[in-house]
Amino acid sequence: MNTPLFIILTAYILKECFGYYLEFINIRHMTAKGSVVPDGFRGSVDAALLKKTCDYQIENMRFGVVESMFNNIVVIGFIFGGLLNAYSSWVMSFKLSFMYCGVVFFLLLSYGETILSIPFSLWRTFKIEKKYGFNTTTLRVWLTDSIKSLVISTILMGALIAVGLYVIQRSPDFWWLWVWVVFFIFSIALMYVSPYIIEPLFNKFTPISEESMVEKIQEMMGRAGITVKSVFKMDASRRSTHTNAYFTGIGKVKRIILYDTLIEKVDDEELLAILAHEAGHWRKRHLLKLIAAYEVMTLAALYCFHIVLKTDAVLDIFNIDENSFFVKLLLISFIAGIVVFPFKPFSNAASRRYERQADRFAAALTGRSDKMISVLVKLAKDNLSNLHPHPLYVLFHYSHPPVLERVNYLANLNRT
Repeated sequence: MNTPLFIILTAYILKECFGYYLEFINIRHMTAKGSVVPDGFRGSVDAALLKKTCDYQIENMRFGVVESMFNNIVVIGFIFGGLLNAYSSWVMSFKLSFMYCGVVFFLLLSYGETILSIPFSLWRTFKIEKKYGFNTTTLRVWLTDSIKSLVISTILMGALIAVGLYVIQRSPDFWWLWVWVVFFIFSIALMYVSPYIIEPLFNKFTPISEESMVEKIQEMMGRAGITVKSVFKMDASRRSTHTNAYFTGIGKVKRIILYDTLIEKVDDEELLAILAHEAGHWRKRHLLKLIAAYEVMTLAALYCFHIVLKTDAVLDIFNIDENSFFVKLLLISFIAGIVVFPFKPFSNAASRRYERQADRFAAALTGRSDKMISVLVKLAKDNLSNLHPHPLYVLFHYSHPPVLERVNYLANLNRT
């Protein structure tokens, strides 16, 4: 093994071991403090529920570590054990054109990853989630969803890869710019298309029948400068008891989707508080800022890829026989994943800041924060959320502030 390859392998192992360390200290932290009922949760959470929460979180974390270790063994064996070299030679032996060869190369890798994930997905869904009362799906629904997801991902991923490789072939010097344009258009188009074409393939959406509730939502959103085109209920309960609500649409006109599980668990004022929080993201232009930041980083990354792909250094380091553009792209992406890992706390910190701003906006829009507090407590209780995550774990894994931190922040707003 050459020195650069040893350094890359060591860096990858250290990154993954640090991830396992984060899981370990998070479990230890939760075990030590998991029996303590926080002030904001007194009367809503008892010792039995805290124990159930700890059990659920710990079982999920441990299972996640097992799954991660299996995936890491596969990755190390595939990339560092010579399997990538053999796979590349096999695909190249088909003598396909550049574009079709790339589509086959990446789609087969995607299929392999999907197949390897099936046992873990089944165990998590029908063992862990069912054990703690979350899973409501059947094996038939799970299989149907999996097949639909595979077909949709094949169509979208295959088309995107084909167009990207066509652009690379037609413009070898400026493909990084044109591919970025293609990715940007694709992502924006998907935001428009998905709610009307893709999502209905998995769930049933029905208009909210309670006119008074719709009027309250439209009135509040109107004060936020948002026009609500329609409010739908989604049959999430067919698969899980977990809750959610979200907006679709770009600009001032929005389509609101409410999980039926959420409607069943919260009252009208709590539901308005949740939607006020989502309105805060829109008014503060959080989505636009995130899209802008992501697109800038994507453009910079594609340009860096363009520079590195001009050389065969990465093929020499990993001892690849065939001069394959696709292998170089895969290996550079792998190395990039190691390089960007230390920057995760910064992106998560920005996301948590946006969440606090949205909470503050929700309190201002509704004129109160107690309903947002009550719904956060209720959802944390129903979803068995970790009330005591380790601060270092939060830095690397939490895009939202921990629920206890949000409750305390809103309580301070309520007092002032």
